[in-house]
Amino acid sequence: MTSTVPRADGATTLIVGSGFVGRAVAVRVARDGGHAVLASRRPPAREGAPWVRLDASDPAACARIVDQVRPDRLVLVHGPSDVTWCEANSARAEELHTAAAAHLTAAAAGRRLVLVSTDNVFDGSSADNDESAATAPANAYGRAKLAAERIVRAAPDTTVLRVSLVYGWEPADSAKWLNFFAACAHRLRSGETIEAPNDQWTTPVLVGDVAAVTAAALAPGAPALLHLGGPDRVSRAAWAEAIAGGLGVPRTRVLRVPRARGRYASRPAHTCLTSSLLDDFLLRHGLRVRGVAEGVRELLEVRP
Repeated sequence: MTSTVPRADGATTLIVGSGFVGRAVAVRVARDGGHAVLASRRPPAREGAPWVRLDASDPAACARIVDQVRPDRLVLVHGPSDVTWCEANSARAEELHTAAAAHLTAAAAGRRLVLVSTDNVFDGSSADNDESAATAPANAYGRAKLAAERIVRAAPDTTVLRVSLVYGWEPADSAKWLNFFAACAHRLRSGETIEAPNDQWTTPVLVGDVAAVTAAALAPGAPALLHLGGPDRVSRAAWAEAIAGGLGVPRTRVLRVPRARGRYASRPAHTCLTSSLLDDFLLRHGLRVRGVAEGVRELLEVRP
């Protein structure tokens, strides 16, 4: 990792946020022939794309990094995403999400910009939330993201990409709370019994598919607002049982519980996204979003 950013023939993308999704987007940008630069307060957990230190709450730092990197386009996948932490620190969560959105849209100076947002901008009363659905966040994370969305949508040449629950492998010793798939898989493999809500529904999306759609949204002509949900609507309990089945462990090691019992209490009942635009977008870019069964199978075939 380095703060010296070489330029080459392909377009350079500055990705603000070097966590699970940000790193995946960097890999996809490179695969597509571009050059990715990650920016965050702390270095990524794993080396890969070049990295620059950035406190996105500092407007001068944002302007300086954009001047240094000279990106052709930007992806914002910044800010705290742990719903439970955001609920306990709501003012700080909104400050971090909105400050970065404001400072980076200003520093971008008309460059193409994509903000990765969330299904938590809806209150969970409906399982059918397409781009025309009215927003009504039920938690602090959703309110923070919606505030950031409004800043980005007021800027020219931007896309807000709302994404449903993202999943894939993460190291078991990660310092952050693991995504649902990784948490279930590691704990089930180690012989534990896990609890999973049977009343919290989602449309999960494999992290590689999120990265591919995000990279495609950087191209001209992408919708100003696009929803990315997986093709399957599943409860977390049913999903955890599918992971157990794929690992060859008894599904009885998954205990079905109400979401109010644990850390999912602040999640809406339905964190689901549908779209009136996604099918045409995927077709235009030659992409496909995998369902849960296929995604789990592929991940378990290459289990770390």
